[in-house]
Amino acid sequence: MGREVVKMVLDEADFVLTAASARSAGPVDAGTFVGKPACGVMFSSTLEEALDSGPIDVLVDFTVPHAVYENAKAAISRGIRPVIGATGLSPEQIDELDKLCKDRGIGGLIAPNFSIGAILMMQFAAQASKYFPNLEIIEYHGDQKLDAPSGTSIKTAELISKVREEHRQGNPNEEETIEGARGGYYNGFRIHSVRLPGVFAQQEVIFGAFGQSLKIRHDSYDRAGYMPGVAVAVRKVMGYEGMIYGFEHLMD
Repeated sequence: MGREVVKMVLDEADFVLTAASARSAGPVDAGTFVGKPACGVMFSSTLEEALDSGPIDVLVDFTVPHAVYENAKAAISRGIRPVIGATGLSPEQIDELDKLCKDRGIGGLIAPNFSIGAILMMQFAAQASKYFPNLEIIEYHGDQKLDAPSGTSIKTAELISKVREEHRQGNPNEEETIEGARGGYYNGFRIHSVRLPGVFAQQEVIFGAFGQSLKIRHDSYDRAGYMPGVAVAVRKVMGYEGMIYGFEHLMD
């Protein structure tokens, strides 16, 4: 994702790549590293070095949950707006980052998914759940993904739960003969996580009713598909105050 972000920033006429940080990249030009002409920005070995390298408006962070929290605090303390593409932050951490942003008068964004198609899938699923309250979520990712369920499926479940009253689905006498066979329980419905090599990122929400079913599915095939959403977030976060949770709040 970091490579794709660098490519996107270099391609957008109104963006300027000021710094880049990747511990594994080494002292190499960021443009050359992603297969584009040299841009004069060398990778920094630490985030602090990158953040202090010049005037920066936005930090785009696609690292991991245990790192993004401290990364975001480091950015906010310097008046830099964090745009975070990792999941796993606790509600308490999000609330603290929101307060820190407001104290500095800047905006920030935490988005479980930057794919505009995935955001629409989540919104359509929430709309459908008003009429089809019986549902299950199945999400598919590669076998190296660390968290389960995915942040996208959790965000989908949260949006559905805002418009669907909790009720436990299925037979009340249902019994799992193998633990976990029915997936994770969330507000009365189930979330299933598939992890396999060769899989990139897909999610479907299956709705069932008497005599019919409805499936809403989104498939991602390449990380470049997330970049239009990242570009929108970088532009729009400049006009907000506080930490926003969910890309859907940026969609008009």
